[in-house]
Amino acid sequence: MPSPIAFVSRMNAQTEAVWKDALCAAMPEEKILSFSELSGEQKRTVEFAIVANPDPADIAALPGLTWIHSLWAGVERLVLELGSKAPPIVRLKDPELSRVMAEAVLAWTYYLQRDMPAYRENQQKALWHEFDYRHPREMTIGLLGLGALGTAAAERLLHAGFNVAGWSRSAKAIEGVETLTGDDGLQGLLEKSDILVCLVPLTDATHGLLNAGRLAAMKEGAALINFARGAVIVADDLIAALHSGQLSHAVLDVFEQEPLPAASVFWQHPKVTVLPHISAPTSRESSAKIVAGNIRTWRETGVLPETIDMTRGY
Repeated sequence: MPSPIAFVSRMNAQTEAVWKDALCAAMPEEKILSFSELSGEQKRTVEFAIVANPDPADIAALPGLTWIHSLWAGVERLVLELGSKAPPIVRLKDPELSRVMAEAVLAWTYYLQRDMPAYRENQQKALWHEFDYRHPREMTIGLLGLGALGTAAAERLLHAGFNVAGWSRSAKAIEGVETLTGDDGLQGLLEKSDILVCLVPLTDATHGLLNAGRLAAMKEGAALINFARGAVIVADDLIAALHSGQLSHAVLDVFEQEPLPAASVFWQHPKVTVLPHISAPTSRESSAKIVAGNIRTWRETGVLPETIDMTRGY
């Protein structure tokens, strides 16, 4: 009988139970125990853990871990809290997550392209006014990040008729997309984007990436969508760019503190649309199947799935 799998999270008991049920259904041959259910001996000998933002102290209490599988695609919190001495970490790579994110990118791009914020403002003023229609071919959508999520978003935007450009840390090639890299490439992306969509992981290199200087480099009146992490954008600099008219609107789904505090200026700002981190919710069924498949491969071959680079942070 293989050793049990530890499920370590900071979820409340009810949510953790739902996730554990999904994982057990996807791999009935495995015994999955919540951290609180592990005996002292099991904590010493368990080899593998499935995690969802676990308490670092709980991971430290499992000295025999050979690797960790995260239930989430974003792993910056794991990297920060577990540090360089952590066992190898596998992050979730789910095509369904990419599909849902691409869907959200297109939906909120349409929201901005069709001037929905302005029409909403006019409704509040009882103002009947028609804005000129902007055809997708007249607009360039800039994607900040061309990983799996950015690539899927690019394909969806291209199909909708938008011009698409994208920037990534390392050079990429995507048919139909102008791909850029390096500082000069980032500057070029900012200058040409009518709507900039943030999809980069949060790392030391991307923390505060969109600051006052880079926001000033954007087209006057451009709009911004942040589906990455809140800390990618300097909040005060974004507010200043919106106040000055440098940016016309920002759709924000992620924030440095979540839930967003009631006192945040973002809630009532007329040029900001606040979303409660809903752009790409993780599917329990889909992610459980992917985790199960990776574990079966490891059991059968001893080969780990691709692990994250702790130096890069993803």
